[in-house]
Amino acid sequence: MICVTSTPINPSELYDAIGKDRSGSVVFHYAVVKEANGDRPTTCIDYRAEGDTEGELAVIAAELQGKWTLEDVLLVRRTGRLRVGEIISLVAASSPNSSDAFGACQDGIARLKKMTTIKKEEQRD
Repeated sequence: MICVTSTPINPSELYDAIGKDRSGSVVFHYAVVKEANGDRPTTCIDYRAEGDTEGELAVIAAELQGKWTLEDVLLVRRTGRLRVGEIISLVAASSPNSSDAFGACQDGIARLKKMTTIKKEEQRD
C-alpha cells in the first residue's frame, strides 16, 4: 500500500492494514519532525507534493518487493504543515523473516529521504 495524505498518520490503523498472515516479522519506522540543532529551532516544516508522488512511491514499493522477501510493504508520506513531533512518513515491511523486514524498512527509509516529488520548507523561530 502506498499513500500520500494531508491528514495525520495513524500508526494503529496502518498496522491493521499491512498484510501479515504469512509473516513472522513486521517492522515499522516513523520519521518525525525534529527541532534542528542551532540557534533558531525548527517550529514546523511545510511539505508539498509536486508531480507524481504516488507514482514515485509505487516504484519504490515495487523495487523493495523485488529486492527483499516480503509479504507486504507500506509507504506513507504526509503533506502540509507539520509541527515538531508529528509523523512525516512511515515505512513498514512484513516478511517471514526479520532480516528481510528490517532490510526493506531501512532501504525504504533511505529511498523516501531522496524522493524528488516531495518538497519541504522549514519554518524557524
